[in-house]
Amino acid sequence: MFLGHVALGMAAKRTVPRISLAVLILAAQFADVVWPLLVALGIEQVAIEPGNTRITPLNFISYPYSHSLLTLALWAIVFACVFGLRRGRLAVPILAALVVSHWVLDVITHRPDIPILANDRTKIGFGLWNSIPGTMLVEFGMYAIGLWIYLRSTRPLDGVGRWSFAALVAFLPVVYLANVFGPPPPTVSALWIAAFAGAMVLTVWAWWADRHRTAVPNRTEETL
Repeated sequence: MFLGHVALGMAAKRTVPRISLAVLILAAQFADVVWPLLVALGIEQVAIEPGNTRITPLNFISYPYSHSLLTLALWAIVFACVFGLRRGRLAVPILAALVVSHWVLDVITHRPDIPILANDRTKIGFGLWNSIPGTMLVEFGMYAIGLWIYLRSTRPLDGVGRWSFAALVAFLPVVYLANVFGPPPPTVSALWIAAFAGAMVLTVWAWWADRHRTAVPNRTEETL
């Protein structure tokens, strides 16, 4: 899942408006930011196998340190403390929940390859990726809802806040559909390089656009 993770980050802005959209999306996508680095180091393994599911040609052989429930819970504590302290009383729990939410959504979409503990012995997955219509409905449905909540919770300060965010909103589905319906990556090296570079571009773009927007008064901001 990609758009669904981004959607949760967008929706969370309503509850913690003091935190940048970039940090919120990074939290929801954290597993997929750590993963390519661990693949590059040979700590986790993936293979390119077209037909593995209807949605992705990737066979996630082993990724217990980036995608297991146990390690994501630990990552969540670290991430939330680094980015959430002194950002309001809801910042830490919201950021931690976003990091762990990645595991929940991946369990729904993946075949049974998502580890529970930091090993490869117990894996689960409900296999939504075996249905293209089902996956599209969930991904774009979540994206529409998350975007709607974000737009109701913020307003642009200038043209950058309006048009850079509009471009980001249009760009993300294009990238997603290109990954689903385009050719598979040529090599694992190309895969992890593209995955990490894409995550960095998304983070910087989200930070830039959100920096030129402001929270709509009297939403669900906690007492400061």
